[in-house]
Amino acid sequence: MNLETVYKLLLDYGLPVVKAILLYLIGAFLIKKLLLLTRKIMERRVYEITLQKFLLNLIRWVLIVFLLVSVVGTLGIETTSFAAALASVGLAIGLALQGSLSNFAGGVLILIFKHFKVGDTIEAQGVLGTVKEIDILNTKLLTPQNRLAIIPNGPLANGNIINYTSEGMLRVDTTIGVGYDSDIEQTMTALLAMVYAHPKVLKEPEPMIVVAANSTSSIDIHVRPYTLSEDHWDVFWYIQKNFKPTLDAIGVEIPYPHQVEIKKNR
Repeated sequence: MNLETVYKLLLDYGLPVVKAILLYLIGAFLIKKLLLLTRKIMERRVYEITLQKFLLNLIRWVLIVFLLVSVVGTLGIETTSFAAALASVGLAIGLALQGSLSNFAGGVLILIFKHFKVGDTIEAQGVLGTVKEIDILNTKLLTPQNRLAIIPNGPLANGNIINYTSEGMLRVDTTIGVGYDSDIEQTMTALLAMVYAHPKVLKEPEPMIVVAANSTSSIDIHVRPYTLSEDHWDVFWYIQKNFKPTLDAIGVEIPYPHQVEIKKNR
């Protein structure tokens, strides 16, 4: 083999290999820097750790695939068919995992927009519970009955969500019926004093004690104090336990259904 042949081989094969190696090294360096920058942006915007890891891995693999295709093309190998094969595989996987992809997209939206977080009490998809875990595909709620509810993120992200925790406080709603012969002003004053006696009831906003309706057999009074979200049930059960003794102390009766039996002499 003469020098001319060796030189020709180096030009034909050596130069593309060197280009491919350089392209790979530069591409790998840029990918590393881009991932580092992306991680810093996510940390600055306080993305969930689960979402950070998933998106970084996704971006890494997408960039690596593009880099490898570019390196293969530099070596003179036809990449059109390779790219078409990748697209076909991606389409097949997408069709097979259509439901899972919907849940994945929902999980990404939930983690990015943060309509709720772990520890929040929410109501969604007919389930009320405290958020225990947010995965990329499902969200886990712990119901008041200590049952674990697993809700797919696709329907969850596209449905209505009530977040009972996000505002920091809740209104505790109770309706109490009293007889028509009751002194309404005295009754409302006694109920207000009962509510304020609980240390977890907030002074601002002020509790609402209002006449809500004149029903068939009672005057309905709404008792609506405010409390911190985590104290809601403490205040609610306190009112349920103490409203009757409070009314008994001022001689106010709570009406209940009566049944009158009429007998006819035949």
